[in-house]
Amino acid sequence: MHDYIKERTLKIGEYIVETKNTVRTIAREFGVSKSTVHKDLTERLPEINPDLANRVKEILEYHKSIRHLRGGEATKKKYRKDETKRKMAKNLHVERGVSAPL
Repeated sequence: MHDYIKERTLKIGEYIVETKNTVRTIAREFGVSKSTVHKDLTERLPEINPDLANRVKEILEYHKSIRHLRGGEATKKKYRKDETKRKMAKNLHVERGVSAPL
């Protein structure tokens, strides 16, 4: 394993323990893919630093256990936003005296 991969893996491992951010957020912040972050944390980190890997594993398991809740919240938020836009567009049409599209 190349040194830069080991360094990145350790940095990501320490970062997730400090921040408890999701894999997606960490990938964005480190400029790598979610797959790379996941591989670093689940395959490479246990070889490099087993203690850190165990702490990271707990965080990843927690994120996995609540992902259905996060997904539900994101969907709920999206549809609320869409509903607000539709209501605003409908009100705009009524104010102008134009019939609202179906």
